[in-house]
Amino acid sequence: MTTTRDHPVIIGIVGDSAAGKTTLAEGLAQILGPERTLSICTDDYHRFARRERAQRGVTPHHPDCNYLDILEQHIYLLRDAQPVLKPVYDHDGGRLKAPEYVEPAPFIIVEGLLGLSTQRLRDAYDVKLYLDPQTPLRLRWKFQRDIGFGGYAVEDVMTAIEALKRDSERFVAPQRAYADMVVCFCPPDDDPEESGSRLDVRHILRPTLPSLDLAGLLEAGAGRALAMELTRDIDGMPVDALDIDGEAAAGAETLEGLLWSRLPTGGRPLPRIGRYRDHTHAEAFSRPLALSQLLIAHYLLNAAQVQHAE
Repeated sequence: MTTTRDHPVIIGIVGDSAAGKTTLAEGLAQILGPERTLSICTDDYHRFARRERAQRGVTPHHPDCNYLDILEQHIYLLRDAQPVLKPVYDHDGGRLKAPEYVEPAPFIIVEGLLGLSTQRLRDAYDVKLYLDPQTPLRLRWKFQRDIGFGGYAVEDVMTAIEALKRDSERFVAPQRAYADMVVCFCPPDDDPEESGSRLDVRHILRPTLPSLDLAGLLEAGAGRALAMELTRDIDGMPVDALDIDGEAAAGAETLEGLLWSRLPTGGRPLPRIGRYRDHTHAEAFSRPLALSQLLIAHYLLNAAQVQHAE
């Protein structure tokens, strides 16, 4: 997979805690090529370790709790093909660790809580994406992650959710307005407790996202797996919405192959994408997630080509 850009192709992925940012980014990196992709989690730019945040009564969702100015500087250095000494945040222990030397790559994925919170950051990306799963679903994911995998007590997670809510509403959620694409996972109507492989997905495609010819794909998915409609976003503005039916997509393997075949892959076989950890921490597969990752890769490369042409 090659690019003709003078600088890397960069995507900014933002969403609230446990929105699925890392899971989405991991699959996207597999599609673009792990050896050609640099993934940066903006959590590494936390100003304080977990214990110090608790002592100060601040949350990582607040801009003042993060070195956003250094993040900006590093993104632009990487964009100019220069290495950086990136800070490192250890999620397991909530500690700040020694920085690491990071070199640029043809593709850069920047994912985290506040990656769209400044104009300078927004200007650095070729595609800006906001993950907006249904709130009850995201909270179930957070409980699964923090209690099942992180070892937190239920009471601690409940306390954290209440503490984060205010700053999430003030600083994380408003970034949705700046995204070119909003990706919304939600349970099917007949199973509101579903949180894994059968989730429906809506891709809200705003006019700032360069158009992509989806006619052939929609025709191939005419068996209900895919549908496109013109609708209005939460701000009342008209947008295109591409819907993936989780139940119908479960058998839509041909769509996955079709999307992969249309990417400049250099003959690579389709990698293991659509992977996530279920409530037992076992690896599981979701075809709606895989299709979403492939679609985002198409939009990312198409946006890069359009901007290069301009």
